[in-house]
Amino acid sequence: MQLFRSLCFSLLFALAACAQADSDITISEAWARATAPGQKVAAAYMNLSSKQGATLVSAECDLAGSVEIHTMTMENDVMKMRMLDELALPAGKTVSLAPGGLHLMLFNLKQPLDAGKEANFTLNFRSANGEQKQIRVTLPIKTSAH
Repeated sequence: MQLFRSLCFSLLFALAACAQADSDITISEAWARATAPGQKVAAAYMNLSSKQGATLVSAECDLAGSVEIHTMTMENDVMKMRMLDELALPAGKTVSLAPGGLHLMLFNLKQPLDAGKEANFTLNFRSANGEQKQIRVTLPIKTSAH
């Protein structure tokens, strides 16, 4: 019985350590926009925050050939979309990836993104101390944020 308690305690301690190691970066309100028939690109949105500061350096999605970090702005009534090499997450601030602004752009879709299904993403971060971190997240596919 003592051995069982020791094993349980050790397991709980290890799980708590792992959870704390990933607790710096928070991902919330994540979703991917459903596509129209024949559409080969899509977008994904989410809120990202880091207690200590981090940088989103890349992303992958199981339903896309490639994923880029993009920004979208309006200049003189013209929409301009630009790829970003990385996206800084200032310490304690939330960075919103939302329609009409920052977003993840999915290219060469392997299949349509149908509302009600899910897409699996791997987000690659660099922490403030240079440590590389991967976070896997499953996003619901929806027609809108609501």
